[in-house]
Amino acid sequence: MDSQQALPALDDAELRVLGSLMEKSRTTPDYYPMTVNSLIAACNQKTSRNPVVQYSEETVVLALNTLKRRGLVSTATGGTDRVIKYKHNFAIVYPVIPSQVAIICLLILRGPQTPGELNTNSGRLYEFESIEEVQDLLTELSSGDNPFIKQLPRRPGQKEQRYVHLLGGSTDWSDESNFEEPARTSSGGGLEARVAKLEQELTELKEAFDKLMKELS
Repeated sequence: MDSQQALPALDDAELRVLGSLMEKSRTTPDYYPMTVNSLIAACNQKTSRNPVVQYSEETVVLALNTLKRRGLVSTATGGTDRVIKYKHNFAIVYPVIPSQVAIICLLILRGPQTPGELNTNSGRLYEFESIEEVQDLLTELSSGDNPFIKQLPRRPGQKEQRYVHLLGGSTDWSDESNFEEPARTSSGGGLEARVAKLEQELTELKEAFDKLMKELS
């Protein structure tokens, strides 16, 4: 990783758009590349996102245009579908493999996480064999002249170190004294997973309906 180009300093909207494209390329490949409408829905999900946002179409389009100029996003068209769709080029611009992209994506969309949390939250993004594999990848991504991530200071009472991406954003995660820890319950993880699945299915249905209407028109 020593010979890679310097990382960009992305703003919050650009990070959310890039992270959403990374995520959906793995979790909903049949609906990837993504339209602007489906990307707006992905950015504004209420699950698997920290923080939760409500971006307008204008905000998402401006972020896409900036990411395109940086080479991190490109457009794709084909067949009878004339709608412009977008895909990320992160693994083309930077020397990363799918497992590393998954970790960077999770840190972009969910904020700082421990190796255990990354292993648990990876879901359909990537199937890690063990938490040791996650830790090895974190070590790789945090090394070199231009690391992608860094380790945060250990918080009082916390056993595992947390990691944060180095791609920009307005939040200073190094001092989280003013941030509240999300409430956790024994059933919260299962409920979140079910809600996320329903949101994804709804997005897929909307995409399929839009495509059908275009074919019939």
